[in-house]
Amino acid sequence: MRKIISTDKAPKAIGPYSQAVEANGTLYISGQIPMNPVTGKVVEAEITAQTEQVMQNISAILSQAGYSFADVVKSTVLLSDIGNFAAMNDVYGKYYIQNPPARAAYEVANLPLGVMVEIETIAVK
Repeated sequence: MRKIISTDKAPKAIGPYSQAVEANGTLYISGQIPMNPVTGKVVEAEITAQTEQVMQNISAILSQAGYSFADVVKSTVLLSDIGNFAAMNDVYGKYYIQNPPARAAYEVANLPLGVMVEIETIAVK
């Protein structure tokens, strides 16, 4: 069974995709960028503030679907500058204190709307 997950507490999709899709007890969250869902604008700040907004967006989607950070099994982090890895990691680590998920992190040439970080997430019940 496939279920589309959507919440006003996370940014609306800016293209032909869903915020998240749940299938057979697995939640696939599309890459989240540091967009404030209330203003619809990108958080124009340094990497720590951008990462915090991304994690808040992920939290809202997890909650809407009935999941939590404890259910996350895999994250993929995309950074516009790998030099921001340590600062991003400090914020990210606050959300995964025990039993953190598997993760990959990459530097990429460009991210949507010129942001510094995008994170996609997979959670399992």
